[in-house]
Amino acid sequence: MSEINKKDIIGLLETIAVYLELKDENPFKISAYRKAAAALERDNRSIADIDDYTQIKGIGKGTAAVIHDYLENEESETLQQLEEEIPAGLIPLLKLPGLGGKKLSKLYQELGITDRESLQRAAEDGRVESLEGFGKKSVEKLLQSLKESGKRPERLPLATMVPVADKIESHLDMINAIVKYSRAGSMRRMRETIKDIDYIIATESPEEVRDELLNLPDVKEVISNGLAKVSITIADVYDINVDFRIVEEKEFATTLHHFTGSKDHNVSMRQLAKTRGEKINEYGVDIEETGETLTFNTETDFFKHFGLHYIPPQARENTGEIKAFQDPQGLIEEKDIRGDLHMHSTWSDGGQSIEEMVIRARQKGYDYIAITDHSKYLRVANGLNEARLREQRKEIERLNAKYDDIHIFAGVEMDILPDGTLDFTDDFLKELDFVIGAIHSAFNQSKEQIMKRLNTAMDNPYVSLIAHPTGRLIGRRQGYEADVNQLIERAAKTGTALELNANPNRLDLSSEWVSLAQQKNVPIAINTDAHSYQMLEHMTYGVGTAIKGWQKPENVLNTWPLEQLQSFINNKK
Repeated sequence: MSEINKKDIIGLLETIAVYLELKDENPFKISAYRKAAAALERDNRSIADIDDYTQIKGIGKGTAAVIHDYLENEESETLQQLEEEIPAGLIPLLKLPGLGGKKLSKLYQELGITDRESLQRAAEDGRVESLEGFGKKSVEKLLQSLKESGKRPERLPLATMVPVADKIESHLDMINAIVKYSRAGSMRRMRETIKDIDYIIATESPEEVRDELLNLPDVKEVISNGLAKVSITIADVYDINVDFRIVEEKEFATTLHHFTGSKDHNVSMRQLAKTRGEKINEYGVDIEETGETLTFNTETDFFKHFGLHYIPPQARENTGEIKAFQDPQGLIEEKDIRGDLHMHSTWSDGGQSIEEMVIRARQKGYDYIAITDHSKYLRVANGLNEARLREQRKEIERLNAKYDDIHIFAGVEMDILPDGTLDFTDDFLKELDFVIGAIHSAFNQSKEQIMKRLNTAMDNPYVSLIAHPTGRLIGRRQGYEADVNQLIERAAKTGTALELNANPNRLDLSSEWVSLAQQKNVPIAINTDAHSYQMLEHMTYGVGTAIKGWQKPENVLNTWPLEQLQSFINNKK
């Protein structure tokens, strides 16, 4: 079954428009694709509910045919043809700040720019500056952007690494000689940024596994190809090093612990072993008195040997876990999650209809979800005004009547405006089941202005949750200047929950802050902020960050039974 959703089609139409712009095509043709994308964005329905795209104002026969081709074949002949006509090196340049389709088209058409190298030469020798629309300052900024974009950061965001790891694992799953495998290193500990990707593989046929690993797709370089370790470089957006440790099955648990780390955690574990007359190495535990080497079936057995309960990988950072886990800690697990309280539908900028999101949530076994489309201020996301939210509520009431195994909250992700006011009046907010407050604009305001905005939302009796409270995007945007200590204190006083946004681009709040929130008795909601089916699976990363912050399930809003959650919302009101 195809996983194509409305956002995918909108993205396709916008991409075709950009390619046509690069070709310097007829402006009316370019505009037709942009108008079709905008028209589809405004339509509340999912693609499953649309029979005739030409009936949507703004979509003509030509663009409708492109949509049908994409839906039928899961690829677009129109886009494929354009990709053949446009130099591949041009497309990455669109990511440079200030360089949109029109400007890049000018560079391509008039100066023959086809990649970053030809752009840099033309910028340095004065040809770019001589073009209309490019001044000295814009060229200086362009050169600086080229310089910065060419560097591979030492550590990459988790969100960059996850798709690479997923792709690798789809191939590992097909290697019959692999008995089992696991991620290791900082990726398994779910650090926000990662240097490279590590795997531990158990097998009885190391030569066969090694040969298969060397034939993985996108291998740019083989660094080492031994029977115990294979190291390769994968070509992706950045070059990414991947290390595979190959061991016997009996050694798997100890090797996995050793290469999961952190370094300081391992040092503390070795110190604990030393007090018992033992030595930990990557293949087992040596008993000094007898010379015997112990191996373990699981990491749980490994920790039990040292009188410890299982320490989740995310908590292995030498922050007191070895002493603490002498007793069970009862940290949150993904199975504790009963629902997701922040998601979007086709009514704003989501890829699926409300009912489609409901069905997928039911498949995940959730007891409840909140539909929280954007509010009217966020026009770029097709935000909903009062009339559309009331209309949406009727649809949610219909679905609540249809499905008796899940409760759907009629909510909104409401903008906290730059002037410190909220996007809706209290008289309207009281009509909603669940209100999220969020900042999406004026990130450059002072700390005082930002906190005034956040405080206004928390002080409001109808705002139950503050979404992605610092606004950061890991490795891409620091976010606005929020005083998180003050935020947590105010949340405690006002009975407002704070979000741990599970999107691996955000993980906002970070593990350190959710730990402090727990100490201050401020509830956390772990939400995916899903704009499509696939993003509902990001719950894994949110829970991983919560574990890193030592969260107990009782402090997480969406582990509560429905009645307790409703009581929390009503008490705030």
